[in-house]
Amino acid sequence: MILQGNIVDLHQRSIYFGEIRVEAGRLTAVTPLEGSGEHFILPGFIDAHIHIESSMLIPSEFARLATVHGTVATVSDPHEIGNVLGVKGVEYMIANGGEVPFKFFFGAPSCVPATDFETAGAVIDAADLDRLLSRPEIKYLSEMMNYPGVIHRDAKVLEKIAIANEHGKPIDGHAPGVTGADLDAYIRHGNIRTDHESFRLEEGREKLQKGMKLIIREGSAAKNYEALIPLIAEYPDQILFCSDDKHPDDLIQGHIDQLVRRAVADGYDLFDVLRAACLHPIEHYQLEVGCLRPGDPADFIIAKDLESFQVLQTYIDGQLVADQGRSLIPKVSTSVINNFAVGPVQKEDLRVLAASSRLQVIKALDGEIITDSYVTETVVSNGVAITDPSQDLLKMVVVNRYQNALPAAAFINGFGLRIGALASSVGHDSHNIIAVGVDDHSICRAINLLVEARGGIAAVGDGAEHLLPLPIAGIMTHADGHETAQSYAHIDRFVRLNLGSSLGAPYMTLSFMALLVIPQLKLSDKGLFDGSRFAFTNLFV
Repeated sequence: MILQGNIVDLHQRSIYFGEIRVEAGRLTAVTPLEGSGEHFILPGFIDAHIHIESSMLIPSEFARLATVHGTVATVSDPHEIGNVLGVKGVEYMIANGGEVPFKFFFGAPSCVPATDFETAGAVIDAADLDRLLSRPEIKYLSEMMNYPGVIHRDAKVLEKIAIANEHGKPIDGHAPGVTGADLDAYIRHGNIRTDHESFRLEEGREKLQKGMKLIIREGSAAKNYEALIPLIAEYPDQILFCSDDKHPDDLIQGHIDQLVRRAVADGYDLFDVLRAACLHPIEHYQLEVGCLRPGDPADFIIAKDLESFQVLQTYIDGQLVADQGRSLIPKVSTSVINNFAVGPVQKEDLRVLAASSRLQVIKALDGEIITDSYVTETVVSNGVAITDPSQDLLKMVVVNRYQNALPAAAFINGFGLRIGALASSVGHDSHNIIAVGVDDHSICRAINLLVEARGGIAAVGDGAEHLLPLPIAGIMTHADGHETAQSYAHIDRFVRLNLGSSLGAPYMTLSFMALLVIPQLKLSDKGLFDGSRFAFTNLFV
């Protein structure tokens, strides 16, 4: 195969008209020619940190959507399914991803369970990590979320880090708000060189100054581009791009191409931007992905221009996988695996007996996975603390889905529901059932819809019930990606328009409200948790 066009050379930082020759999946020649071309040939985009599971799609279906936007590879952390099914879940992701012509590079989950303060469905210990890291498909030790364990030199944490070092594989960081001496210790003890959790400019700059690589994230809930993108002009060789968590309706609209388009439009250097999106992940993780040099795998895209970055065609290993906005990757069949043991909950299980009238409230923040908190007076009726939708004081419930146990409950602000409830079994990291609602009846019904389906997302209110089943580990579906995106968008719109949520992505925000490794106040199936002190805290004060 021979293709001609304006070739974007990221190594030489130049653009010239030429032709590329492809044989047996590799570039055999890249030759400059006289003249000019209509379209641009450039390396494919790489998501430098993503949880495929957050798309609610299995890897093979994710690939069908992502390639349309010029994505040829992902650096994928499978710790979501790892927390549900352990090594078996990781192996499922590798096997399913291997069914399609897309380059999934998986990590070995470092924190399964993420903490000792929640119930997960599995454990991945040091021996499991040793076996996983010996596999060629496993390129790195996934994000080390237990940053207190690294900083304070927890023996089990350091053992996992040592295993990754023995295998010569990089270790991903996870250090939200960690700066100063704590950051020094995190880098030194963990040999950690990346971070995708920075949300302030000065925090990101300090990490770059100390030699880390900063992965700028723009996902469905966590959006840090605006705060961090100025750093690409200061430290262009240390920046990568990622989505981290991308829901299916958002993936239909775009992927890493959105970050590229936005950064170039904002005036940042074209080559700095494209190197962050294409080259730097290859170099850091030693990925077998081509970058338009002779001998490279033939991974590239053809774009209409270098402003809109409209992707006309995507090639992986010389195979045309997307053409004019249409995926050419065939759908593949898969088995269903799950871990869902809980029975229905009762409305009485959700009552919160009031120890006082003053309580701590989780404050959800739109566009962030961190939370704030505050203390307020609440209404107490017959000894039970109740919600107050007029003050956006709603109830949040987390149900252990791996065994029957009493739910944990707290109160939350920021969802803005006027009526009803929403619930999801996508609840980072342990993926217990999380629900937020105005009244116990609605919350109970939303939770039990998920119990009946053995996983999914649900919404109840305004005389209606909506459910999107997620039969694969309770967090993914093997259904068509476009159909899933449409179903998800329908439920999401119902929550915002009919139930009144003020959040841009209510289900994505909901999924992080039990993520204990992200400050400040969160709720696990075991109780209210203060991420700043990394300890349980009292609901009533």
